[in-house]
Order: sequence, then structure tokens, then C-alpha cells
Amino acid sequence: MEQFGDWMPSIQIQKLVFLLTDRQEERVYDFMPYKYGCYSMQLSQDLRNLTKEGILQFEEDGANNRYKIARNDLRIYNMIKVEDNYAIARIIKRFALLSVTDLIRYTYQNYPFFAINSKMAKDLLSEIEYSIVVKQRPHKNDMSLITIGYEGLSLEQYIVILLRNDVRVLCDVRKNAYSQKFGFSKAQLVKACEGVGIRYEHIPNLGIISEKRKELKNQTDYDKLFDEYESTTLKSARNELNHLYKLLQNDKRIALTCFEHNPLQCHRSRIAKKLMSISQCNYTLINL
Repeated sequence: MEQFGDWMPSIQIQKLVFLLTDRQEERVYDFMPYKYGCYSMQLSQDLRNLTKEGILQFEEDGANNRYKIARNDLRIYNMIKVEDNYAIARIIKRFALLSVTDLIRYTYQNYPFFAINSKMAKDLLSEIEYSIVVKQRPHKNDMSLITIGYEGLSLEQYIVILLRNDVRVLCDVRKNAYSQKFGFSKAQLVKACEGVGIRYEHIPNLGIISEKRKELKNQTDYDKLFDEYESTTLKSARNELNHLYKLLQNDKRIALTCFEHNPLQCHRSRIAKKLMSISQCNYTLINL
């Protein structure tokens, strides 16, 4: 925005930052295929935060929001790496003067996976180009129970993993669907899932209260907690387990999610174990 020197629609900012990160060794932002193509919820949040701090100006422009540097004396370019400045200059020179429509079309043509959920792709692309986008959507025929923790992942990375594994229902088995990590509190996760065509369900009765997780120091501690969980919570959760089984039968590919990356340090592994013990079990367990 500082180099461009004028108002920029939020969708233009999203696309230009996406193209910038594709040229970085260490990405500043991750993106997911959303309603209008490549989209970072974190970037959107940062734009709002920068506006609150007075660094950016904001105004509504019809259906779109647009932003502009609030002051000309900030000289933000002095605060960032020289190579990033060069990369930004190249992006501005190559893409910033394109119309927003042409910029969107360019990202759809060159990064078709990120257009799979776009409301605009069919209208902006040729029939052949659109067929390439359609083919990018993963479709797996095997019935699978998937488990995934969001530890170490950005929201956008997490959503892309779900999409690439053709997860159709995300089952949040946390007691309280709240996280200090951006994107993983319930409202944010629901919004992200809905925007990419994944159904979200919160099943708090399958969670473990946070007080019981405070003194876990090694795998033995985790195992003791989960043994108790199996003999108490899971034993009385017949309705919830039946519900998960019905989701599997109907939707074919569902994911159990919680925080921990290691499934052995998360109670979702015991839920999966219980479901896999059902005599009619005819699905595959995948730990992501």
C-alpha cells in the first residue's frame, strides 16, 4: 500500500500478498481456497488491527472494503528486509495496475486449486480453464475416519489439509471450543469451514475439562488420563458415538479435531479407537 500510494480494495490486497508470499522462502501468510479465491483470514484480521492502530485508513466501497496508508511519513519500507522490498516492488510493477478482475483471473489461471470454492471462477474463466479448477478438488471414495490436531498450524494450513483429504464434516471434540490461537475458536472455525464447504459440528460432551490436562508431563501421564476418560466419559457417551458413526456412514469422510498434533497425546485417539472397535467397522483410520 505504501509503494502503491492509493486506496486498495481488500480483495486486491489479498491477491497481491498471495503472489508475494509465493515468491518468499518463508511465507509471511498462508492462504486457503475461499469464496473469492486465495484468502488469508489472518491477513484480513491484521488489516483490521492496523486500522485500529491508526496505521491504515479504511472505508466501505460498495460491497468491498478498501484500505490506504494513513500517513505518508511512516516509511514502513525501512522496517523490512531489503529482499522483501524488492519483491514487493516487482509485485507492484507487475500486478498492481491490473484491474481487480484481471488480477483475480490471473490467480485463478495460475493457482487453480485456490479457485475451487470461488463464486466467480465459472464466470471469469474459459470453459477449459474452469474444468482445470474443477479437477483440483480432491475427491476420495474410501470411507475414512480422520483425526487432526491444529498445533503448529495456521488456520489456512489446517483448512487446506482438510480439503486435500476431502474431509466433509469436521467434528470438534474439545470441551470448550475456544483457543488463544487465531482462527481456532468456534466462531472463526465455523466461518472458515462454511466458506470452503466443510460442515462443522462441536461435540463438547466428548471433551475433557482443562483442569485434568494441567499436570501432564509425559506419555504415561497422558495414558493414565485417557484410560480414565475411556472408563468414564466414553463409556457414557453412547449417543455421541452413535452420532459419529452415523456421520461416517452418511458422509464417508469425517475428521475428529482437537489441539495436540500427536494423536497419542490427545483424547481424539481414544474416540477413534472406540469407533474402530464397532463390529461393522468398514472404514480406514487416518491420523494427519
